[in-house]
Amino acid sequence: MGSNTINSRELILDVLLAVTRDGMYSHIAIRNTLDKYRYLSRQERSFIKRVCEGTLEHMIWIDYALNQCSSVKVNKMKPVIRCILRSGVYELKYMDAVPASAACNEAVKLAQKRGFKNLKGFVNGVLRNVSRNLSELAMPDREKEPLQYLSIAGSMPVWILELWQQSYSLEQIEGFLEAFLTEMPAAIRVNPLKTTKEELKKELEEAQIQVEESELENVLMMKHYDFLEKIPAFREGKFHVQDISSMQVGLWAAPKEHSFVVDVCAAPGGKSMHAAELMHGTGMVEARDLSVRKVSLIQENIDRCQLPNIRAVQADARILDQKLVGQADLVIADLPCSGLGVLGKKADIKYKVTREACRTLAALQREILDTVCQYVKQDGILIYSTCTINPGENQENTAWFLQEHPEFSLEKQQQILPRKGICDGFFLAKFVRN
Repeated sequence: MGSNTINSRELILDVLLAVTRDGMYSHIAIRNTLDKYRYLSRQERSFIKRVCEGTLEHMIWIDYALNQCSSVKVNKMKPVIRCILRSGVYELKYMDAVPASAACNEAVKLAQKRGFKNLKGFVNGVLRNVSRNLSELAMPDREKEPLQYLSIAGSMPVWILELWQQSYSLEQIEGFLEAFLTEMPAAIRVNPLKTTKEELKKELEEAQIQVEESELENVLMMKHYDFLEKIPAFREGKFHVQDISSMQVGLWAAPKEHSFVVDVCAAPGGKSMHAAELMHGTGMVEARDLSVRKVSLIQENIDRCQLPNIRAVQADARILDQKLVGQADLVIADLPCSGLGVLGKKADIKYKVTREACRTLAALQREILDTVCQYVKQDGILIYSTCTINPGENQENTAWFLQEHPEFSLEKQQQILPRKGICDGFFLAKFVRN
C-alpha cells in the first residue's frame, strides 16, 4: 500500500461516513471518491473499493462481532470511531494480505488524526480483542433460530428474510445470501454496430483486463478492471455494462426492425440501447425518465455508443402522454422497485429499504402500469420488469394488471433468482395487447 496507506484509509472513512451517517448511496460515494483521486494506483483504488463495499456488505456481522468484543455497543459509538472500527474488523476478517497488526495500527493513527486522541486506547483494545476472538465468536443457534443465524452470517436484516420466507425455502434464501456476498464479474454487451465479440475480447485482453466467454450472443464477462471510463473500448461505445438478467428484457421483447419503442423508466439506458441495437439502427426508441440527471445519464450513453435510432426524453411515467396513446409496438416498463434482487451490487439498499417502502413501490408500479399500457398498439407488447425477488411487486402485480386490463394477455413471466457468480435477481412479464 506504500507510504500513503493512511490516505486510502481516510478516504474509506469518508465514504463510510457519507453512506452510514449522511444517507448517501454507496455506489455514488465510492464513485465520487475514485473520480476525485484518479491519480491513485490501481492497487490503492481497488483496496479502497473493496474495503468500502465489503464493510457495507458485511456490516450486520461486523456489528455483531464488535458488540461481543467492545464494552461500548456499536450504536453508542461516535460515528467516526464506529466507521474506523467497522472497516478495521472487515480488514481483520476478510483481507488476508493485511497483517492484523497493520489493521490495528492504521485504525489507531486514523482515530488520532481525526481528533480522537483520547480514544486511541479504546480503538486499539477493541480491534485486538476482535483479532484474538475472530474464530470463536458465538453465533445464534442455526437449528433453533435459523433466521437470526442467517441474518448475522449473511448480514441481512431479519425482516427481509421473513419476507422471503413466505415464498422461498431456507435453502434458497441461503443461496441468495451466498450469491450477494460473492463477487460477480461484470456482464458486458457488445455493441454490434461498432465491433464484434471476438475483436472486443482481444482488445480488452490486450489492456490487461480479464475477460470470459458467455453462452449468450454478443455478451462477455469482465473482471479485474479499474474504472470503466479508463477503458478506451468503453469510451468508444464498443460495449455497455448490463446484468445478464436484465438483458432478458430485450431478448423477450425481440423488437422487429422499424418498430417504435417506448422505455418509460429508462436510465441509465441499457435496455433502450439493447432494443435499438436489436433493431439494427432502424425504427426509434424513446428512452424516458423523470429527472434531468437521469435523462443526461441516458444521453451520455447514447452519445458514447452513437446509436442513430434512440432519443432521450424527460417525462413522468405516471402522467399520461396523449400523443403516445396507441403508438408503441413495444413498451418497456422496468419500474422503480425495492431492489432486493441486486443487493450484491448495491449493498446499502438492505439497510435503507423498509416493508412500508415495498408496499409503496408496489402501488407506484401499478399506477405507472395503468398509465403506460395505453401506449401499446393493437398486437403490441408490454414488458414489465423489476430487479427484486419480492412477489408483492412481481407476481401479485402481474395478476392485478391482468384483472384490471383484460385487453392484455400474459404471454409469459419469470422470476429469476440470484445465482452465485452468475446473475442478479430479476423479474419479468410479457403482455400482448389483443
